[in-house]
Amino acid sequence: MPVNLSVIGKQLDSSVHEYSEKDVILYALGVGCGPEDLEFVYEQDLKVLPTFAVIPAFPALFAMGSAMDVNPLMVLHGEQRIELHGAIPTSGRLTTTPTVTAIYDKGKGALVVTETETADAKGTLLFRNVFGAFARGEGGFGGDRGPSGPRNAPPERKPDAVVEMKTLPQQALLYRLSGDMNPLHADPNFAKIGGFDKPILHGLCTFGHVGRALLKSFCGNEPSRLKDFEARFAGVVYPGETIVTEMWDAKGGKILVQARTKERGEPVINSAAATVG
Repeated sequence: MPVNLSVIGKQLDSSVHEYSEKDVILYALGVGCGPEDLEFVYEQDLKVLPTFAVIPAFPALFAMGSAMDVNPLMVLHGEQRIELHGAIPTSGRLTTTPTVTAIYDKGKGALVVTETETADAKGTLLFRNVFGAFARGEGGFGGDRGPSGPRNAPPERKPDAVVEMKTLPQQALLYRLSGDMNPLHADPNFAKIGGFDKPILHGLCTFGHVGRALLKSFCGNEPSRLKDFEARFAGVVYPGETIVTEMWDAKGGKILVQARTKERGEPVINSAAATVG
């Protein structure tokens, strides 16, 4: 489909997201929290996982529709970054404003980069997101290839922390209730059309699991200590598999991160880093 480069740099329509404590708890369950994570799944002294920041801003992913007409089954989430300005409230009415900042020609596909700002009802900025969505088959339009090469490469030594989290067979079915209802993550027939043997876990669900590992290992499960987190999605997780997150303390508050599946040894997140306080 023709790529509309004129959309780059234009602020798009804002979206409003109202949520309650139940939505916060549902998200936490969707990224694998359980009885051992009571502070994130029980309303008494409830805390909000920092990666919940992707939920109010999620409609920004559909900004791709202003850049090109594309089959959603051919779209993969390529990269994600969140930047937080303190703890997220347990309920509220948030407004997110997106801007398409780049469209890169990756040959086999197009990478659309959308940046968002999310503010509360008083206009106070709570967090920013950067979504990178890869549209398979939409490359070759002669555009800039964009940044390439490795970044946030971990050192050649054992990680300072390793966390294993086994996902549930129904993990994708649970996570999709937080807003991403793409049938690629639920319907085996749609998954096959998308080129997968069976439904896959949402990339942002994997992002949430890895974010939990960071929070536990370097923030004492205190959400306000995670300042930002960026990752590139390198592969897929099938519900029921175990996500192994490896983390290196690069000093100065920077943590380098990568994750893989335990069962297949396949990388699922790389070029990842976080800043903690």
